[in-house]
Amino acid sequence: MPTAFPPHSPALLPIVGSDLAFPVRRVYCVGRNYAAHAREMGSDPNREPPFFFCKPGDADAVIAVAAGLTGDIAYPSVTQDLHHEIELVVAIGAAGRDIPVRQAAAHIYGYAVGLDLTRRDLQGQMKAQGRPWEIGKAFDQSAPIGPITPRQPGAELNTGAIALTVDGALRQQGRLEQMIWSVDETIARLSTLFTLKPGDLIFTGTPDGVGAITRGQVLHGTIDGLTPLQVCIV
Repeated sequence: MPTAFPPHSPALLPIVGSDLAFPVRRVYCVGRNYAAHAREMGSDPNREPPFFFCKPGDADAVIAVAAGLTGDIAYPSVTQDLHHEIELVVAIGAAGRDIPVRQAAAHIYGYAVGLDLTRRDLQGQMKAQGRPWEIGKAFDQSAPIGPITPRQPGAELNTGAIALTVDGALRQQGRLEQMIWSVDETIARLSTLFTLKPGDLIFTGTPDGVGAITRGQVLHGTIDGLTPLQVCIV
């Protein structure tokens, strides 16, 4: 059927070692998946089951940053408290629903370094009023992501260091094995709520040390075995 205007193009992420691109469908995020971060946000990680929120999957929100380059991220509107959250991003390559934990890895296409940028003041205002806090998470350029490294069968990314520096100073540091819910457990749980499909991305949570960033600062995120992500707030 003809459309009233040209259909929107999906965000396309580069794939390490390939001329192909990964087209993004949906972006899911896991909240408070590292115990220390849960505590710094005022929660008890020993009692809280995983919860999820979403970011837009379009090219206005998901900003692809190629290897060796610095992506420019505009400081968002209507906030005075923009925060960084470095995260492992899991790219889904095979559809599934009610996926058993032991089969979750087979649905992974690859992994990338990502930033869950947050308008913390707006998020806090919405929380205080008992309202949805989408405006704190789902704004333009809120999800910069580096190139996707394809998964190697039998070599899933479940361990390794994750870190973020801001202007060269260490802000966040942790290890993937410190996740409260592992990647496989997260995929299994999420698939009970949504049918996962190729093109979906899952931000798997951030270590403690989140904090404010300002215009002109350069953020450099690393995860063992993956292409680093670097962005500048402009």
